[in-house]
Parts: sequence; structure tokens; C-alpha cells
Amino acid sequence: MGIMNTLLRSVTWWNSQTLNTQLFTWRNGVKVGDDDQGNIYYRNRDDSKRWVIFNGECEATRVSADWHGWLHQTFDEPPTERAMDHKVWEKPHQENLTGTALAYAPAGSIRRANPVERRDYEAWTPE
Repeated sequence: MGIMNTLLRSVTWWNSQTLNTQLFTWRNGVKVGDDDQGNIYYRNRDDSKRWVIFNGECEATRVSADWHGWLHQTFDEPPTERAMDHKVWEKPHQENLTGTALAYAPAGSIRRANPVERRDYEAWTPE
């Protein structure tokens, strides 16, 4: 398992981190914090670079708005030091579900198990 995992990480970037990223993080990274999904956030010593090591699949929509702002240097302090104020109407963070079985499908979509028959559309046929 160890050799296979090493080989897999050397050629794939979508499974957590590559070996080069792990080496760069080990040499230059200062851990800043982690989020509820297990993603770990780092910066270099002079805070000129910031990055995330994903817990599992590398999917950008798995980064919450709080951490996204810090990663893009919109905020100087990470959410671990200064939490963002959230409104009562804000929904919790949800990753992008496009391309998955949980993606939104409107009532007339053929992707639904039981598509609703549409009465507001009439197909055009040439005469």
C-alpha cells in the first residue's frame, strides 16, 4: 500500500497533495489552521504565499468563504484568529454538486427519476 500510494501521489494532483507539494510545505509552510472538512491551510514565513492541502479530492468549492478570503489575501487574519461575522440568513457552505447525482435537476429534466410532463412547451416540427 505504501509504494502504491507514493506512486499514485507522484502522478496525480487531485488526490490531496503531490510529493512536490508535500516537500514544499514541509520546507516552507507554516500551518495556519484547518476547517471542518479537514482541509489544512498554510502560508510561507513572509506570508507572500498561501495555500491549502485538501483532505481528499482537490475541489475548490470545498473551501469556505472565510478561508477563501484569507487564501486570496482579502483578509490579513485567518478565520482561526478572527472569525467572519455571519448573517442569520446565510446558509452553511456547500460544495458545487454539478456533475454529481445530487446536482439540481428542474422538474422537466430527463435526469429525474420521474420527470414531470411539461405542458408549457410544444416541440417545433417542420411542415
